[in-house]
Amino acid sequence: MVRRRQVLTSLAALAWTGCRGGSSRADDRTIEVDTRWRELRFEAGAANGEAQRALLLVPDGAPRRPVLVALHGRGEAVRGLDAGARGWRDDYHLDRLLRRLQAPPLTSDDLGGLVAPERLIQMNASLQRAPFEGMVIVTPYTPDNRDRSLAASRGFARFLVEQLLPRVRTETGNGMGRQATGIDGVSLGGRLALQVGLSHPEMFGAVAALQPALQLGEAVAFADLAHAAVQKAPLALRLVSSERDPFLPAVRALSEKLDERGVAHEFHVTPGPHDYAWNRGPGGAEMALWHERVQRGLPPP
Repeated sequence: MVRRRQVLTSLAALAWTGCRGGSSRADDRTIEVDTRWRELRFEAGAANGEAQRALLLVPDGAPRRPVLVALHGRGEAVRGLDAGARGWRDDYHLDRLLRRLQAPPLTSDDLGGLVAPERLIQMNASLQRAPFEGMVIVTPYTPDNRDRSLAASRGFARFLVEQLLPRVRTETGNGMGRQATGIDGVSLGGRLALQVGLSHPEMFGAVAALQPALQLGEAVAFADLAHAAVQKAPLALRLVSSERDPFLPAVRALSEKLDERGVAHEFHVTPGPHDYAWNRGPGGAEMALWHERVQRGLPPP
């Protein structure tokens, strides 16, 4: 057991350095891009004195749709503002997953084969009970700060809360409140989603993370942050990892600490690795479906 834990810790350290997965971004399928995406530009001074970029998906009925801030991983962060902002659309193929959610039933192939049969049944049952209506989705560039402390995340949090979300409301006419506003992200983005969302429960009613880049020794600090958040306002909280995610031990430890503090949350583990194939399958599908459900006040699958 000790040796296995050492191996897992070593793998997590490697993933922390890369946080981009082992699969190539290239894909032999032609990806159809939704023309409703808009580009948002913020000049220098937007976040920690630096420029920012984001893509914004504006679906039909946007003023009445939930709003989701989706953060990408380190693989896109190191490629610059434009690549980062486009990560969920271009690298993780979010459009394809959204189209499949709107035309169920989902199949195992839709999730790259990385789904347990019982989970697929649950997701399709949810879609049968209530059609997937879509969301306003905004995908900002996620900075890769060398300092990954909570204090260092506050500049990015201020950008999201004070500039990005108000801009989204203006662009879309969306007047939905905090209960219909969520934040999520994968790997580095999952870590930041927890830091930002749990620090601002007055803004986000749903906070979740996909394979968040956490270390075992951080479970207590993140659990304390979550406990403090739910004392201020009720929120839906979720953690998702995968069987071959090197961060799984740390995510599991966080879930256990949340249980100890009585913080209600979901913890879900899917098949699969920590890479692009997972982002393009269960990662994106779980994110979109869960947020659309809970932010509409529907039971999650």
